[in-house]
Amino acid sequence: MTTNNVWFVTGASKGLGLTLVRQLLAAGYAVAATSRRLADLQQAVSADTARFLPLQMDLGSAESVREAIEATISTLGGLNVVVNNAGYGLVGGLEELTDQDARQNFDVNVFGLLHVLRAATPHLRQQRAGQVFNISSIGGFTGNFPGFGIYCGTKFAVAGITESYAAEMKDFNVHATVVYPGYFRTEFLSAGSLGTPQNPIAAYQSIRDSQVAHEQQINGNQPGDPVKAAQVLMQISEAESPPVHLFLGEDAYQLAAQKIAAVQQDLRQWQAVASATSFPVEA
Repeated sequence: MTTNNVWFVTGASKGLGLTLVRQLLAAGYAVAATSRRLADLQQAVSADTARFLPLQMDLGSAESVREAIEATISTLGGLNVVVNNAGYGLVGGLEELTDQDARQNFDVNVFGLLHVLRAATPHLRQQRAGQVFNISSIGGFTGNFPGFGIYCGTKFAVAGITESYAAEMKDFNVHATVVYPGYFRTEFLSAGSLGTPQNPIAAYQSIRDSQVAHEQQINGNQPGDPVKAAQVLMQISEAESPPVHLFLGEDAYQLAAQKIAAVQQDLRQWQAVASATSFPVEA
């Protein structure tokens, strides 16, 4: 640990967020951790130290988020690293999921993240230092997952927001990284973290197969170790030139390579036709 000693982590009562908080505390960092239910967080992290600040926070409330950021700075003495980790999965075809299903997923995964950025950025900008990790998903880089269109949409949004945020904050020496984890062995695919359609349509067999695979075969057998993922984030937080894009896990790298190859093939196949769309150059 060197300078980035105060972390703010959302969605910290389970999954990658919980693992990260535990690893940070073990390494000597100061951590403000948030959850919708404070009791869950306090039960999950039994750290009796002044370096740990558990906070109840409602991501849907800009005021609640602002109060959490202010409490972090006043109690722990600053703010160096922000981790937008809170979010949940949603499986279901675009025809199957309701408008409410979609909006709720965007409210948490995207607009909740924006609330945190708006509250934290003035402090980071004024101190001209800081690191922001926005946790997307490999599903935020490739959407080739039947039944995950809305969820992928939220995570693609996180990626786009992070790229622009990184460009906006460059002049203030604040770094932003979009994190694309592959499959890590957390509770993410459990019933409490994965929404499903109330009225599934029988015709979508590929979606049902994908849903069953994620809930029954993949869940509990993910190849990624969340402890190692947390350690990568800690290492990058201390790097002089953190990446804007961070793929986590061998599977994430493989899926990213497949997407890049597919895009390159489409570019080559249609370049002659699609690029011949400019006005003619006048002599």
